[in-house]
Amino acid sequence: MTDSDPRLLLLSQCDNVLVAREPLEAGLTLTIEGQDCTLDRSIGMGHKIARQPIEPGEKVVKYGVSIGTATARIPQGMHAHVHNLKSDYTASQTLDAARIASGENSS
Repeated sequence: MTDSDPRLLLLSQCDNVLVAREPLEAGLTLTIEGQDCTLDRSIGMGHKIARQPIEPGEKVVKYGVSIGTATARIPQGMHAHVHNLKSDYTASQTLDAARIASGENSS
């Protein structure tokens, strides 16, 4: 259970981000874990918002698993995206290139 705005979705109790259920406008104040947070930018539907402060180098957790590493401090209520988060996933085109280079079929 979370004490957060119903426009935000918590996918797992382990997550340190919430997901916007709808587009959210800059300047909107949302309750996140019982704290009022004002958005400094508009957030698209499906985008992540920090559930709690996330420090540089800390893993960003969504669905209960790490999806990336914070590259900058992400205050509670701030958009967590490519400007402050580096993906931990290996790009599929990199995997395809490695398979082709090794002679393995990529399909």
